[in-house]
Amino acid sequence: MKPRNGACLFISRHRFRIILACIGFVFIAINLNIFGYTHDLENPDKLREEILRLSEMYVNILSKEEQNIVDGPFSGHLTGHDLRKTFAVILDNLLNRINDLEREVSRLKTSDCARNSSNNDGRKPLDETMTEVKSSQDNKNITIGSKENEKASCHLTDNEKFRYPHCLEKMAWMSNFWSSDPCYSTYGVDGSNCSFRIYLSEVELWCPPIPDRDDEVRLRPFPSSFKTADWKFELNGLLGLLQDPGHRNNYGWMRTRISLLWDRWVSAAKNLTLKQDFSTRQQQRILIHLGFLSSKSGFKIPEMASRGGPLGELVQWSDIIAALYLLGHNLTITSEYNDLISVLNQLPNAESQCQVRSQLPVDMIYTDIVGLIQFKRKVRAGYGKFSCLLRIVDSFGTEAMFNHAEYAKLHKRSTTWGKQNLNLRQFFTMFPHSPDNSFMGFVIDRHLNDDDYDNVTKKQQAVVYGKDAMMWEGKADYLSVIRKYVDVHGTVFLEDGRANSVLPEFVKNHGLLSGPDLHRLLLESKLFIGLGFPYEGPAPLEAIALGCVFINPKFNPPRNSENTLFFKGKPTLRKLASQHPYAEDFIAEPHVYTVDIGNLTEVEAVVQKALRLIDNNKVGMYLPYEFTYEGMLQRLNAYIQHQDFCSVLPVVFPPASSVSFIASGPGQSCKDACWKKRRICEYSHFGRLNNQPTLERFLSAPCSDVKKQADVYFPALENETRSCYLQEDPLLFSCVGEVEGVVRICPCRDYIRGQTALCSSCT
Repeated sequence: MKPRNGACLFISRHRFRIILACIGFVFIAINLNIFGYTHDLENPDKLREEILRLSEMYVNILSKEEQNIVDGPFSGHLTGHDLRKTFAVILDNLLNRINDLEREVSRLKTSDCARNSSNNDGRKPLDETMTEVKSSQDNKNITIGSKENEKASCHLTDNEKFRYPHCLEKMAWMSNFWSSDPCYSTYGVDGSNCSFRIYLSEVELWCPPIPDRDDEVRLRPFPSSFKTADWKFELNGLLGLLQDPGHRNNYGWMRTRISLLWDRWVSAAKNLTLKQDFSTRQQQRILIHLGFLSSKSGFKIPEMASRGGPLGELVQWSDIIAALYLLGHNLTITSEYNDLISVLNQLPNAESQCQVRSQLPVDMIYTDIVGLIQFKRKVRAGYGKFSCLLRIVDSFGTEAMFNHAEYAKLHKRSTTWGKQNLNLRQFFTMFPHSPDNSFMGFVIDRHLNDDDYDNVTKKQQAVVYGKDAMMWEGKADYLSVIRKYVDVHGTVFLEDGRANSVLPEFVKNHGLLSGPDLHRLLLESKLFIGLGFPYEGPAPLEAIALGCVFINPKFNPPRNSENTLFFKGKPTLRKLASQHPYAEDFIAEPHVYTVDIGNLTEVEAVVQKALRLIDNNKVGMYLPYEFTYEGMLQRLNAYIQHQDFCSVLPVVFPPASSVSFIASGPGQSCKDACWKKRRICEYSHFGRLNNQPTLERFLSAPCSDVKKQADVYFPALENETRSCYLQEDPLLFSCVGEVEGVVRICPCRDYIRGQTALCSSCT
């Protein structure tokens, strides 16, 4: 098997001219500074303003070339993500190209921003004042003397190289760039290999400690104290954190949802404490930035919430914030870019390259892709120390081939939202559809009283899943078949006369309904009718929880980013075989029937069967545990307790006892191979089988030879030659990679039915 050839990079004349203009400007700025005109550069905002002006010209030209490209996490009707809305993203890409030159300008200015370190004795939350103490003369314990360098044994053994696989590459980086930031010399780095080794083993922890180094002179990043996370049952404390920024009502919808459901959250938490021990949890300091709500994102999701706009992200974020607060963690919440900047300005040396995480008053950062881009724009060179703290809420998921920046460029998989180079487990999805990522989920709420559920009588009626008239276009024949057996109801948003012209005359449209009114309508109905769009929303789970049978449209061929406009630009090739894959795979019959809605004979047969089962009391209310209040609290707590993306030595979760290794079929992905055995591919365990003895043991045959290669379907065996391939780049481990003629070795774990994110021994 030969590595694929790289793709050639093409730069248009328009782009090239603008890039040259930007570089020329920076070159002039540098020369002005060199010849004494420092007064023009003493204000970095002025320099940045000029760079941004030139970058805007770049965007205007680029927009003419790419008017028809659709991308972004909210692409599609009502949430189109045009180039005006992606201005910040494209601008960031341009700024990255001239980042090195801009850094040189910064180095010519006098700066002591990285010469001081924080002296936080305890674990201060973000909302407390950050104080700078410890001047350079007080930092005797972090100075690495030359004599100490001579004494220390800086040689890496083979065993140390295996246990710390990134040590050598970090040493090489330090050798080339240690002088790029004055913070390194503050920690005693002087250009010698031993100073690199000592810094990387005692500050950033990428390398093993030096055994014979005197304990008294070891660098000790300030320790953080342990504070227990106690349950927080007081709602007002949480609502106080959700203060709308300025004139925008960013949090109004979320505050309403959280308030309505709070009593159920508290009840679930108290029930969960009877099942699990929560007494020794450490409180985490968590920064939450909701970039998709910011005015700079252009999405206008808060404004559209009451007009039929998408609610999935608002629902999920409301539940994440409620769960994190209830679990007892210390939260700081922002949504506007300026508010994020205000918070980051409090962090000690946020823009410094030195990755001294123990000095940061934050343990985790929850954000979305838009928020991540805004965050990176601020911290710039200091991003490295924050990257492992990130938890990215990513509805559709991110795959390795899009996440790995160099691989994405080489294989033409670059997208606006990819190339983040994060551990794939740091992406948290709406549904458990991407085993490489972590499943965050949300809660299906109950708006009615218990008496309403007990005294309900199902009527001969169905509710159609589609709040926008566009979703109904071309579906009249399909709905006419259903109309033969039940009355058809809709909840379409009416803004003008368009809705009435698209909806069939026999549809009784209620308009947008409040939560309680919608649940009452679903409770009285027998069927919930999918139209094929929107994809993977929460509504089908609500309907199933209220006793409806969901008619789930099948897609043939499956839809993905290569054949469906809505998915263009999303960092995944995942194929949707139906409108709601989770309902199809994890709930299934008799609550869900997946059908080709173009085959009216099949539709009629399914409708008859579903109604017969309901009339005979063979179908009741069903809600998977993972979408209950308890289920989300249990899952999120497990992630916080066990997921550690900052540890150099890998923290394996779930435990090895829950994972077994199996060989896939030729050309089969690990996701499919594991699911065939009713198990789930476990991304975090690929490292355990990435060696020759393990491959040969599970292939039941010796390898003819062993090679290392970086691609998304390794470790694996090439069937024809019996060559074994080990994964060269851990960022390319992937459950979904597949290629003809290759047998993959897959880590497959068990799972709790109704709580797919956790193994049987994970709780």
